[in-house]
Amino acid sequence: MLNYKSILSVVAALCAATPSFAATTVKAMEDGEGGGAMSLTVDQPTVKAGDVVFQVHNDAMTEEHEMVLVKLKSADQKVAVLQGKHRVDERQLKSLGEVSELKPGTDGSLKAKLTPGSYLLLCNIKGHYEAGMHATLTAVK
Repeated sequence: MLNYKSILSVVAALCAATPSFAATTVKAMEDGEGGGAMSLTVDQPTVKAGDVVFQVHNDAMTEEHEMVLVKLKSADQKVAVLQGKHRVDERQLKSLGEVSELKPGTDGSLKAKLTPGSYLLLCNIKGHYEAGMHATLTAVK
């Protein structure tokens, strides 16, 4: 029969044996209104490869934004914008997910497993990428 002390010993041993999960957190801020300059910034340009949680905040007053995460083939990869649609051609990119339809003043999150390399975060709402809503991120070993 286990007593209170024995139960605490077992719980403590289990907690010590269980690896803790510690994902890196990247804070992304989106800002800008239609017809003006827009921005997407990250609080750190480089992260350790592995599990990363992107905490995204839309700081705009009236404009809805999204954040798409794509893996680039190289740090200098050019991203094609579809003429007439004023959007990035996502079919040509390797998307790792997105936080979509963020209303002004709201937050969202995305968890992704990053391998070493270059990444692009962008808003692909019509005209937003062209107005400056993109940032790069590098994952290192």
